[in-house]
Amino acid sequence: MTEHAASPRRGDNPAAHAPGHNTIAETMTGAQSLIRSLEAVGADTVFGIPGGAILPAYDPLMDSTKVRHILVRHEQGAGHAATGYAQATGRVGVCMATSGPGATNLVTPIADAYMDSVPIVAITGQVSSKAIGTDAFQEADICGITMPITKHNFLVTDAAEIPRVIAEAFHIAATGRPGPVLVDIAKDALQATTTFRWPVEPSLPGYRPVTKPHAKQIREAAKLLVNSKRPVLYVGGGVLKAQASAELRILAELTGAPVVTTLMALGVFPDSHPQHLGMPGMHGSVPAVTALQKADLLFTLGARFDDRVTGKLDSFAPYAKVVHADIDPAEIGKNRPADVPIVGDAREVLADLIVAVQAEFDAGHEGDYGDWWVKLNEWKKTYPLGYEPAPEGELSPQQVIERIGRLVGPDAIYAAGVGQHQMWASQFINYEKPASWLNSGGAGTMGYAVPAAMGAKAGRPDSAVWAIDGDGCFQMTNQELVTCALNDIPIKVAVINNGSLGMVRQWQTLFYNQRYSHTVLHAGPAGTTGGSAVDDGIEPQRWQGTRIPDFVMLAEAMGCVGLRCERPEDLDAVIKQAMEINDRPVVVDFIVHQDAMVWPMVAAGTSNDEIQFARGVRPDFGDDLD
Repeated sequence: MTEHAASPRRGDNPAAHAPGHNTIAETMTGAQSLIRSLEAVGADTVFGIPGGAILPAYDPLMDSTKVRHILVRHEQGAGHAATGYAQATGRVGVCMATSGPGATNLVTPIADAYMDSVPIVAITGQVSSKAIGTDAFQEADICGITMPITKHNFLVTDAAEIPRVIAEAFHIAATGRPGPVLVDIAKDALQATTTFRWPVEPSLPGYRPVTKPHAKQIREAAKLLVNSKRPVLYVGGGVLKAQASAELRILAELTGAPVVTTLMALGVFPDSHPQHLGMPGMHGSVPAVTALQKADLLFTLGARFDDRVTGKLDSFAPYAKVVHADIDPAEIGKNRPADVPIVGDAREVLADLIVAVQAEFDAGHEGDYGDWWVKLNEWKKTYPLGYEPAPEGELSPQQVIERIGRLVGPDAIYAAGVGQHQMWASQFINYEKPASWLNSGGAGTMGYAVPAAMGAKAGRPDSAVWAIDGDGCFQMTNQELVTCALNDIPIKVAVINNGSLGMVRQWQTLFYNQRYSHTVLHAGPAGTTGGSAVDDGIEPQRWQGTRIPDFVMLAEAMGCVGLRCERPEDLDAVIKQAMEINDRPVVVDFIVHQDAMVWPMVAAGTSNDEIQFARGVRPDFGDDLD
């Protein structure tokens, strides 16, 4: 098993750890040089599909004993699998595709990785260098297309450049703020004869990420923290990527300050910890959202003041000063001015903050958050996460997800698609460890869960991996279950099947007068297969009898075990049955109540002060800051 904590630090240069290579020059093709370079940087898994322009690279790949290639069914699956692999292991994920449509099918997962700062290297074939710019067959300017959504990209037309470019690509992807890097290699460069030399030293004079924070800023931040009355440690995915969970816990327990963890940071601080208030944001917990609104100090670590967290920006945390620590200086002050800006790696920042806060304590300056915790604990008691029970005899989607989390446990990896099931998975599964929660946060990519779970399982084969997916998301990338079945990647997939595009349906319920325009997945245009485009009072049982597609039959056709659960009394037994099957992927079709909604909720574009605990229920905090 590959432990997340043992993975290379993001400040490391992967090329510097290359085993078994010396500086003796060897003559080989550019394609052979590419595979040797991947071996040298420590890549052990590549997700991809061959095609004409990349085909020269696939021949030497067949001979590699160090790089496992997993043949996916769609390039989007390759990209999301590389992302899931990277998120689960902390290493750089790798995907490969051919030119033209093969490369453009990687655009969505590259954009997804860019938004969530995930280190992947995408390798694409390109038409021969003399044909570039001529509209040759299967030519696309993938460097131009992906320029706004990659940390960097390379077009390689000289075979001699391949080792250096691969070393630099992995270095850029893994260091500083992680992100995707594209390497586009012309076919004639792969076919040409070249001289391979390793190791290579990356030559990136303009790329110098700042990892060590400025001591003065650290001292100022510590002073603000001990002098505040209502602080909140606002923790984002950067702390997770810096593998700074232990340091975060030390700082939190040293100060006694409350902690909120964003959607991208779940697991970096244990959900069960008494100082944890939950997740902030549009569907965050009432205590977390309200604590940010009423705080006098936002101690922001590796978070970017995303609009889903802040709500209406000019009304966000109106009483708070801001300490903002991030490895990317472009994020500081982008959405909210910082009183104390700190540029640096979150692990380095936290380590220095622990020392600085202790120095303040030693000097007799210690924060008193007693009154603050009285309010916080009152909110936690009054507004816990919960849900309305489903109509008698039907399954509640929240109940399904909650029982999966309880029965499977905190050692598993959970990958979610996007929509209602994603929010319920973030709310009703307890995340106690880093790298146990994978999701598409920034881009909100439907179809993410199954291939990401596949990548996570490939990277950590000894871990149980569950994809929590919706019936809409599942129909976008479920073909990768074939990949899982043929490559001994036994993931579990829980399809939360409410027969509709659930989150869109929720918005239609709340904001579009229950006009369900084109969100019913089991019905044709006139509702002839069990439903209609407008709510017509059809009983839920009617659509439950019509299953297009039948996910159990579909799973079996793809070499998986298909199960179905429709009744609450069968729930635990079906989950346990799925857990006991480990020689093949398992798909469980959970037929759930279609009108369940995600609460709490802050409507898009409104202030976090307008948070609703349930439909039509706005919390009354009854204090002078309300």
